[in-house]
Amino acid sequence: MSVWSEPMRRALELGRQAERHGDVPVGAVLLDSDGIVVAEAGNERELTGDPTAHAEVLALRRAAEVLGEWRLTGCTLVVTLEPCTMCAGALVLARVSRLVFGAYDPKAGAVASLFDVVRDRRLNHAVDVRGGIMAAECGALLRDFFAAR
Repeated sequence: MSVWSEPMRRALELGRQAERHGDVPVGAVLLDSDGIVVAEAGNERELTGDPTAHAEVLALRRAAEVLGEWRLTGCTLVVTLEPCTMCAGALVLARVSRLVFGAYDPKAGAVASLFDVVRDRRLNHAVDVRGGIMAAECGALLRDFFAAR
């Protein structure tokens, strides 16, 4: 069992909650340097009508509010799906130290699949990445969602 299993299970639950209101089932949990949950979110694009309301962005915003600081150095974001370009850019700008994600996204992934925004040496910050954590469960949640559509 991985150290990331418990936060990933919580992210999966947040994804399931997002699905209940019609959003793509992606969930994210942000942990501080001690592994304590600071913030969490599921996708809310359909719920709010906000195209930027991805789970990752919402979790970053909520964490910055809780911590009173936009720099999230030392924090880890655990998310069920490989982040898109917007979310990968937000991770770099927020100075998140580590990203842990579940399923790879061959169509829009900007961390490993299509691009590697978070480790681009031309940027002023790099994020440590661990992908494929509980990938089967994370991928199944997404496949089932899209199969039902």
